[in-house]
Amino acid sequence: MSQTRIHFAAEKTVAERLYALMEVAFEDDGFPIAIFATDEEERIHEVSIYVDDNVEATEERMRALAAEADERVDLEREVLGDVDWVARSLEGLKPVRAGRFLVHGSHDRARRRTPDIGIEIEAGLAFGTGHHGTTSGCLDMIDRVVTREKPRNALDLGTGSAVLAIGLAKLARIPVLATDIDAVAVAVARENAHINGVGHLVETATATGFHHPVFAAGRPFDLIVANILAGPLMKLAPDMARHIAPNGSLVLSGILERQRNAVLAAYVGQSFRHVRTLPREGWVTLWLKR
Repeated sequence: MSQTRIHFAAEKTVAERLYALMEVAFEDDGFPIAIFATDEEERIHEVSIYVDDNVEATEERMRALAAEADERVDLEREVLGDVDWVARSLEGLKPVRAGRFLVHGSHDRARRRTPDIGIEIEAGLAFGTGHHGTTSGCLDMIDRVVTREKPRNALDLGTGSAVLAIGLAKLARIPVLATDIDAVAVAVARENAHINGVGHLVETATATGFHHPVFAAGRPFDLIVANILAGPLMKLAPDMARHIAPNGSLVLSGILERQRNAVLAAYVGQSFRHVRTLPREGWVTLWLKR
């Protein structure tokens, strides 16, 4: 099947900001997204999204995201041949280090060093390769929290590829519940956990919100990690409070720097206190305690 590349050019700062917004907005769709410089001297960068169908709808979403950021983009299309662009777009990605973790594909196993906690994630249908600032920020924060607190169990809410759940299970050697609203993501997460040798520690479930019985069976959690978006995180604050253990910790991400205070306010209202903020690539990861 042929694919369509929808792309636009913009000044570097604008392009990077829109790229970050679109990467999060389209994460559930699994569309490969790329950014590269087309004119270094003039600081012009091009952002591309690769889609199989629904081209017009995708263009409308791209324009809406740009408008929300007070930017206007001139979109262009290019019809491409029959290529697996998901795999192609990730082939060139280098391993990512975050804390003690090294996130890599199978072709980069040899890059692991003795102290590394390797997390092997391949190109696939679920979001989370460690390259996005929110994912690497969560891994870095997980390393800090686990080292200090030694949690006995954990929840990875909105697990995607299970990169965070795998990291938690490998680092802390504790049971981790990994949930997502997307059944395809959950299947990928389960397979990734087995590939990484922690299938016996990571339980996966397709669940929306905290209404699924699997949450009641596992609560309270010493540590909850949620790398989703600021809006859903704020709505989930009361449920987070009900499912966290006394003195437990939250690691939250998917939050733009400008959204930090609003998210903090929602959780302070549920008797959480702020411990640390880790900024990365225009995003922040929060560590909160109750």
